[in-house]
Amino acid sequence: MSKEIIHTDAAPAAVGPYSQAVAVPSGKMVFTSGQIGLDPKTGELVSDNFEAQVRQCFENLTAVIEASGGSLESVVKYNLYLTDLSKFATVNAIMTELMTQPYSARSTLGVASLPKSAQFEVEAILVI
Repeated sequence: MSKEIIHTDAAPAAVGPYSQAVAVPSGKMVFTSGQIGLDPKTGELVSDNFEAQVRQCFENLTAVIEASGGSLESVVKYNLYLTDLSKFATVNAIMTELMTQPYSARSTLGVASLPKSAQFEVEAILVI
């Protein structure tokens, strides 16, 4: 799948590992449900540690994406939900490890709470 990265200097530059927008040709679109840091074997949060939860979220998301026939490179948009936006830099660092440029589009929201008292949730839109 080829992605066209949209960038304009008339809008603010990305402040993390994401692009302003991404255009894609026709293809199979997949919309994932949100993933929190649950261990797939136990159904419980992997840890109270924020970084461990974020890493597990992306492991879970990757499993769902691969089951759909895609990969992280197929993602055109991420939606991130954090219960503490002061931990935004940690998420950026982890995403920089996992993703390659050109980055997908992304939105990040601070939320009051998440299921099972998770601290982070991620969902994705991909085109295969």
